[in-house]
Amino acid sequence: MSGIKLKVLVGLVWIFVAQHSNAQDVNELVRKVKAKLDLVNDYTAVGKMKTDVAFIKAPVGAVKMFFKKPDRFKLQRNGGISVLPKGGVSFNMGNLLAATGFTAIDAGTGEVAKIKTRMVKLLPNGDNNDVILSTLYIDESNLLIIKSVTTTRENGTFEMEMSYGKYATYGLPDKVYFSFNAKDYKLPKGITLEFDDADKAIKEKMKGKKGRVEIIYSGYEINKGIADQLFK
Repeated sequence: MSGIKLKVLVGLVWIFVAQHSNAQDVNELVRKVKAKLDLVNDYTAVGKMKTDVAFIKAPVGAVKMFFKKPDRFKLQRNGGISVLPKGGVSFNMGNLLAATGFTAIDAGTGEVAKIKTRMVKLLPNGDNNDVILSTLYIDESNLLIIKSVTTTRENGTFEMEMSYGKYATYGLPDKVYFSFNAKDYKLPKGITLEFDDADKAIKEKMKGKKGRVEIIYSGYEINKGIADQLFK
């Protein structure tokens, strides 16, 4: 074998080894992030929620949220308009990572809010999942998901951006920005629009518009125990 061919072969072997190593690193990173989120069995949180959907500027309202593994969630609010993703308003990223049927792919690095992140793409295995692709932007040193972008088959793309503080140890954010873009004038699955019957016309006008929800948490009570009855 000539020297040139040998060098090419060695180079290809090193590329394969590097790619395999990166794949292992990404899976280990996802595992560590999930282990951190799994520290939370339940929580009660209080905060303020601001809803901004198209031309509707809803007033900031006080909210109280309850979460219990694996996916029980309840929100109590004081008046106003609520545009919320039922499956994701708990912003418990552990639910996304709980599924074992996905392939993690290293997508390089990125920067979110001046924080260097590792980008990981999660591809669900199988064709029955509504989620096509999720991209996580992970702060490796603190094992925190700073941003996530999820694309679904029928219900558009959802984006969450999170900032952390006092409760970072549990992977729980101080602030969450959730945005969505309804597809083909169809509101994304799980989005609830809470209006009086007299506001049906407004409801129709909102279809296909961009929406944004901002929640600022003022405090959590974590792993204190929550009765199942609360969610009925």
